[in-house]
Amino acid sequence: MKKISKPCVFKTMKSPIGTLTIIASDSGLKAIIFEDDAKNLKGVYLNLKPDNNHKLLKEAEKQLAEYFAKKRTSFDLPLDPEGTSFQKKTWEILSKIPYGRTISYSKQAELIGDVKKTRAVGMANSKNPLAVIIPCHRVIGKNGTLTGYAGGVDKKMFLLNLEGIEKQIL
Repeated sequence: MKKISKPCVFKTMKSPIGTLTIIASDSGLKAIIFEDDAKNLKGVYLNLKPDNNHKLLKEAEKQLAEYFAKKRTSFDLPLDPEGTSFQKKTWEILSKIPYGRTISYSKQAELIGDVKKTRAVGMANSKNPLAVIIPCHRVIGKNGTLTGYAGGVDKKMFLLNLEGIEKQIL
């Protein structure tokens, strides 16, 4: 992952899928990091400081808590993820997948405009820094099975079940 030299703040929150670290800059949310990945933060975010009172971090925590309580189906937060133009394009498609719905990686590639980029789409999804908020968990295998997820397939299954979708893991 590219190093982020822009000053960022973070806070952690407990969730049903483990402790999440929420990171923001002055421009918007940068990342939602799963507990197992938090140890890598120092190497990526060079100017990272804790801030439990930051307005955007508090709002993100509130909206995530509402999502986990099934009281929110979409997020209304300024986002500022780092990525290539292709990654940002794939994440934009992810953001349009409605709550409680899934699409396949090949369908996502089709929506981007190139059905031959299914694997590239999968790789871009795996680099999505804003898990849950940019819902890469809503992308599944063409045959309806769960495939990889940066936080682990168990978390992907939990999020889909939370949204009322039951899928098989192969």
